[in-house]
Amino acid sequence: MALPTLIKGSRKKRDQILAIDLGSRTTKAVHLLRRGDSFSLTKFVLLDAPIFDKTMSSDMLTEHLKAVSQALDAKTRLVSLTTGVNDAIVRHVELPRIPLDDMRMILKHNSRNYLQQDLVNHAFDCHMLPSSAGEATKAGAPAPKQKVLVAGGKQQMIDEYVEGAKSAGLVADYIIPGLVGPVNAFEMAMPEAFSNDVVALVDIGFRSSSICILQQGELILSRVVNFGGDRLTAAVAEAMNISYAEAEGIKVGMASEVQPALESVLLPLGRELRASIDFFEHQQDRPVAAAYLTGGSTRSEFVVQSLQQELLIETHTWNPTSFLKSELPPQQAAELEQVAPQLAVAIGAGIAAL
Repeated sequence: MALPTLIKGSRKKRDQILAIDLGSRTTKAVHLLRRGDSFSLTKFVLLDAPIFDKTMSSDMLTEHLKAVSQALDAKTRLVSLTTGVNDAIVRHVELPRIPLDDMRMILKHNSRNYLQQDLVNHAFDCHMLPSSAGEATKAGAPAPKQKVLVAGGKQQMIDEYVEGAKSAGLVADYIIPGLVGPVNAFEMAMPEAFSNDVVALVDIGFRSSSICILQQGELILSRVVNFGGDRLTAAVAEAMNISYAEAEGIKVGMASEVQPALESVLLPLGRELRASIDFFEHQQDRPVAAAYLTGGSTRSEFVVQSLQQELLIETHTWNPTSFLKSELPPQQAAELEQVAPQLAVAIGAGIAAL
């Protein structure tokens, strides 16, 4: 699916890419190859973020990217990076039917008119959505506006990503809003549901979670909820009177004695997600058929079942690596099923570049 990015490299076809999801707590990265019409996964890595209570410095970002690149041991310098879900905006707007470069310039200088907030020193990209039937106008009438999906991010952040990659010996070929990573991966992994159904994609991150609602392959609604796996881990630690690190290690199992505490923590997330689904259904007069979950916390069956009770629709996990041919080392091949839910954003960022 063509979605807006914050920067994109040349249109020359690539045969490989490093894709790095710079998470708040854990960085997830993959090395993807294009082989004809198929894609292969040769290596993945999950590394602790160097700092998670504040923004990384430029030097820290450089050293972290070096460590990720060395761990992947790939022969390409091209890298696709993702922003945090709170570090970029993804919005639907209506713009005049003008060239793409002019759209970016209008948003840069008139963000309040189109995005209802002053976004100074931001960079923007646009993806034009299909026009509805019957939009043609009579001669002499004002030209209809174009429905556009817009992505925007602070220019300073983009410059830091580009410079950090350069200092690490890499080339920031793409910078992509993390929100749209799962959408790209879902299109490849679940093509029939992507093209034919109305679905909600939920990605549970460390601090925040995102929901994207797709209608026959078009991203109609997206929202970020300030709730993530961090709260679940903290709830386990408090309920069992153990350290945060110990709770993180046993969170997936979700012992029965802590489930009541976890239910109360999951309730606000479920209600926020359901509110987004209700809003979509009211606006579009179409029911959402199912929710598909990714993120490390979704490895817990208890989490999935609890969210299904709140969402009131079929709720599933899905494997964002299912369409990739594995060229992994034997040890990583054995680990892939366990870590796959955490790789959706990185894989989506890689596919966008390939």
